[in-house]
Amino acid sequence: MTTAPSTTTDQAPQPPAPAPSRSSWAPLRPLILRLHFYAGVLVAPFLLVAAVTGLLYAAAFPAEKLVYAHEMTVPAGERKLPISEQVAAARKAHPEGTVSAVRPSPEADATTRVMLSGVPGVDEGHTLAVFVDPYTAKVRGSLEQYGSTGALPLRTWIDEFHRDLHLGEPGRLYSELAASWLWVISAGGLVLWFSRRRALRKVRGATGRRRTLGLHGTVGVWAAIGFFFLSATGLTWSAYAGATIDELRTSLGQATPSVSAAAGGEHAGHGSAAGQAGDAAHGVGLDKVLSAARAEGLGDPVEIVPPADANSAYVVKQVQRSWPTKQDAVAIDPADGQVTDVVRFADHPVLAKLTRWGIDLHTGVLFGLANQIALMLLALSLVLLIVWGYRMWWQRGRGSAFGRPVPRGAWQQVPPHILVPLLAGIAVLGYFLPLFGIPLAAFLAVDILLGEIAHRRGKRSYGTPAR
Repeated sequence: MTTAPSTTTDQAPQPPAPAPSRSSWAPLRPLILRLHFYAGVLVAPFLLVAAVTGLLYAAAFPAEKLVYAHEMTVPAGERKLPISEQVAAARKAHPEGTVSAVRPSPEADATTRVMLSGVPGVDEGHTLAVFVDPYTAKVRGSLEQYGSTGALPLRTWIDEFHRDLHLGEPGRLYSELAASWLWVISAGGLVLWFSRRRALRKVRGATGRRRTLGLHGTVGVWAAIGFFFLSATGLTWSAYAGATIDELRTSLGQATPSVSAAAGGEHAGHGSAAGQAGDAAHGVGLDKVLSAARAEGLGDPVEIVPPADANSAYVVKQVQRSWPTKQDAVAIDPADGQVTDVVRFADHPVLAKLTRWGIDLHTGVLFGLANQIALMLLALSLVLLIVWGYRMWWQRGRGSAFGRPVPRGAWQQVPPHILVPLLAGIAVLGYFLPLFGIPLAAFLAVDILLGEIAHRRGKRSYGTPAR
């Protein structure tokens, strides 16, 4: 009796392995890789400047309190003087210009700020803030001030550096370019990171370019949500995209409401007997105006804006941007001190509230020091990602071929049913975000031109190298 020889599992013939399934987005990966690579290389310098200046701006809040402690703080006393006496002391020390706003001392150890506009030597759009001791009416100093958050010279300089590099309106293009591309680069990095095999995402034990890639990807994944937020909120007050967002909000009935400064009823135009338009002593005066605002529930901190002309009212508005936000506003007739209009922050449209909170979170005021530390960490993360990105570019080179780019032709591998909607979406996005669309179109034009030149020279190649 013969027995068939036994066959081990290793020796048994194996059926051919099925071809790996190709996911629907797989053809997009080389395209995303090329976009991420070139956008990172070309836009990174703008992002680096935005990150460094943004880090400095977040640090400027605590620095400002130290540098200008003498002007901003006083020893707490027993009873604060009427606001009219404090303004009179400021005007005696600085009779130039006109009073544009007054911020009464919001805390026991804080000074009152009297803002003067039209002062010689003060930049247009800025005011001269005169700091007054609310207990003695002694003037403790004066500094140039900018913006609704009351930025003093140190923070103002850094703010303008971050926003426009001190180049004015043309300089704002740099920050809008950075904001327009930050979310694109972050989204591309997320797709590439999660599409890689888990073993290739590990940092521990890796060396060389793989370690750099691991650090770059890990930090990028953790910081991505913060980058999306900074990009979105930065665009809300940019030059071009910001205007589009404002128009969209207005068309949806989501614009930020403002209190009507028109003096009401039969008293309109009759309140100028006690002073000239724009004078803090106009009509019933600051003390009665402040009392009327307090009666409407406007607690500190508040800002009092005198009437702009004989037919305008006082406007008192809360200016607390930290949480909980206080942004109520009232208009008060200068003739009799009656409230003529009230706008409550609680009644603002949803998008108006989200815009307010988003901007305040972006600028580091919503949650105070914790907010500022988080922004500094995000800015530092972006700096590290850019450094690691350029290092990977260097490590990718071979010999004299420094920083070999990802080969062309990736778009040809994308099925039409994916490519056409993708191009349409990018075109619409580029219309609303011109500093995303125009650079992208320029990049594609140059890339196509260089590709044709390489093709004519017989050096054109396609494919995607391992990343």
